[in-house]
Amino acid sequence: MSLLPRTAEEFSSAEYWERFFKKRGEKAFEWYGDYNKLCGVLHKYIKVKDKVLVVGCGNSELSEQMFDVGYKHLTNIDISETVVTHMNQRNAERRPGLTFQQVDATQTPYEEASYQAALDKGTLDAMASEEEGALARNMLTEVGRVLSVGGRYVCVTLAQESVIKLAVEHFVQLGWAVRLHCLQEELGKEEDSFALPVFVLVCTKFRQPMPMPILEMCLGEEGAPTRLPQVADLLSAVRDHQAYSVLKKRLRTSTDASSNPSLTLCHAKTGLPRYSLTVQDCPPGAKVPRSNPFAIFIVPQGSETAWLYSSSEGRRQLAASANFRRLVIAAMHRNQEYTDMQAVQSELSPMVMDLAPPGMPTNQQVPFLSVGGDLGWREEVSRGVSELSGEYCVENVKGEDGELYRRLVFLSNVALVQSESRLVPSNTASSQKKKNKKKLKPTDAAATSSTSLSVDSGFLCCAHHEVMVAGLAMLGVGTPQNKDVPVSVLLVGLGGGGLPQFLRDFVPGVTVEVVELDPVVMQVAKECFGFRPDDRLTVTLGDGLERICVLEKEGGRLFDAIMFDVDNKDSTMGMSCPPAAFVETLILQKVYSLLTPRGVFILNLVCRDSALRNSVLERLSAVFPTILSRKIEGEVNEVLLCSRGENETSDAVRILPSLNQAAKSLQSALCSNRTGTKSSPHIDIAELLKELKVE
Repeated sequence: MSLLPRTAEEFSSAEYWERFFKKRGEKAFEWYGDYNKLCGVLHKYIKVKDKVLVVGCGNSELSEQMFDVGYKHLTNIDISETVVTHMNQRNAERRPGLTFQQVDATQTPYEEASYQAALDKGTLDAMASEEEGALARNMLTEVGRVLSVGGRYVCVTLAQESVIKLAVEHFVQLGWAVRLHCLQEELGKEEDSFALPVFVLVCTKFRQPMPMPILEMCLGEEGAPTRLPQVADLLSAVRDHQAYSVLKKRLRTSTDASSNPSLTLCHAKTGLPRYSLTVQDCPPGAKVPRSNPFAIFIVPQGSETAWLYSSSEGRRQLAASANFRRLVIAAMHRNQEYTDMQAVQSELSPMVMDLAPPGMPTNQQVPFLSVGGDLGWREEVSRGVSELSGEYCVENVKGEDGELYRRLVFLSNVALVQSESRLVPSNTASSQKKKNKKKLKPTDAAATSSTSLSVDSGFLCCAHHEVMVAGLAMLGVGTPQNKDVPVSVLLVGLGGGGLPQFLRDFVPGVTVEVVELDPVVMQVAKECFGFRPDDRLTVTLGDGLERICVLEKEGGRLFDAIMFDVDNKDSTMGMSCPPAAFVETLILQKVYSLLTPRGVFILNLVCRDSALRNSVLERLSAVFPTILSRKIEGEVNEVLLCSRGENETSDAVRILPSLNQAAKSLQSALCSNRTGTKSSPHIDIAELLKELKVE
């Protein structure tokens, strides 16, 4: 019998809960917990001397157990005559002072303010589905009437969203304080344990209604309360706890190498994300030592976007090399402070066993793994907001190669590095060619102001940028017949400015026009990435499509290379680069018309949808006679080189062999030019063009 939702959102579904309650069976209220499970929170809010109204008592043993430990002022009510008769008979001799009355909880005969507490175990859950919630509202109104000032309504519930929403909104409107405890289930027999957590809702009555809602969530009996601003935030927190309990149940009872369940751990006080955890199991049949059931891998700060940690294939490879049956990969979040590896281990250790594989002993030592034994290094350089792209962050990080890098990240998609440049100390920028140069360590960088670091303009961090530069070999740049022939480039998409500056600094005779939509990106490129336009490198602020249309309409100006390196802000598309409008046939035709006879259109394509990719290629093929593609290893990116087809090297059969010599010429030209920089270009043109494929 499956009672578990497929997704966290299903906890909001009325249909799911309707099926749930139909399937509960006779043991339903055992799932709400017995006295031993509930006593901690009950004693916290209900005093032994309190006069307590137990609404919808049913045949639960809870009242009997409370009576036995000293609660002698219990009034138990239920609408069922059968239940009341049975419970009175059951307790007549052993508990003569414990009585049960047949009373409708929506209209009781008791005086106003005559009770200090009202206890409800599952009654609200059962009543909320009746009469579209009207019955439950009437009961809550009656509870409010009979409770005295300072009195508490204590409700044990499974927290169906519609039920909690109904109760919380009811008491918030009355100006009561609302607190919700999520009780952590005990680890018993894994196959018998129930996945959904039990919640205890505590609503406290005040003499004067509170002017602002008091909404709090607590984890466990004694957990510190977290204040939440709105009812919607409380409901979201409930869904998160329910989803986490279901995840724990699945992880304790099964393994699945094809699935990568993940969760985010937030800071208890601020509520900000602190750790992202991803679970990776080894495939069935993998030869894993019995002594290696489980481990936690700490991703170095700044390496979260690396292929090994951010992609499914990379995480499978990491788990296989670690050789543990289950590996939990933990990534730290920016804008959070982490002292050292020991502190991180101490922070994560309390919840490690929740994610353990089935059958692992509770006393099993769980190792923490890392690269080099440290946490990596990250330093925030700048933070701001763009009207077009949202909040962004510029940060310095230590790469796995030990070098320092500067990155631009838009926080709407923290898994994507928008731009990246390698950093060198400003006073050693002129000695990059020395083999024994000293690398800057993170500890050195921490003591060095960001202004003492400069961008290494000869190093392209993005592999697709290297291929886009290599694509200029199709123009014959650097060959004897093209000596002193100027090269004009139109680039749509600035980023940190690394690509256009490389072109300006190293390609002989080049002029570059960059079109950038977002003025904030332009500002960040100048302030944080050392971008310096001049008469050979200009920037046009505006829409790239509009600029192409204007240039085509004006006529008279042609480009040897047009490059598209612009991301798609619409995350629902299967193509994250470029936006779909950039590869419509009409735009591609305009691009074609803006190219010189030898010209080449270079496109950075990031497309996970194979059908959509085929559609893009069909449109390109209808406009450009020759298309070469180069996949980027470990990335979704591929670079498409589209020739205009009006020179002797445009034939697909002849173009690849001819590029071998052109690659050598371009490499020589880049190394000998070095205009405006003392650095050398770190790029191997011939190697980049080896993997070209004719489309």
